[in-house]
Amino acid sequence: MRYLTLTYYTKADGKIDEAMAVSKNIRPRDLQTASVILDFKKLQVVKCSMNGVQVPRDWDRIVTYYHQHYEATIERLFAENGYEIVKPEIKTKEPHEESPDTN
Repeated sequence: MRYLTLTYYTKADGKIDEAMAVSKNIRPRDLQTASVILDFKKLQVVKCSMNGVQVPRDWDRIVTYYHQHYEATIERLFAENGYEIVKPEIKTKEPHEESPDTN
């Protein structure tokens, strides 16, 4: 798969619902209805608008935001398109040896 598409719908009660999909190709319908389209082969934002307002197409910022919510899907898309995910090392404190009491 190459593309991640997210579409936001406003329900009758005023709440916003989100639909996420992955696909190999972008269909004309996706370009018309999707709110966000991310291309994981070219690493670019194809479309990004919220309620009709254009949002800056900052790839890193948008992917970082959606990675919090769709971690497995986004990591799979990177891997399928030939990109390696390098996660920062988490440093843990090593336990200090306590010196024996010399009283």
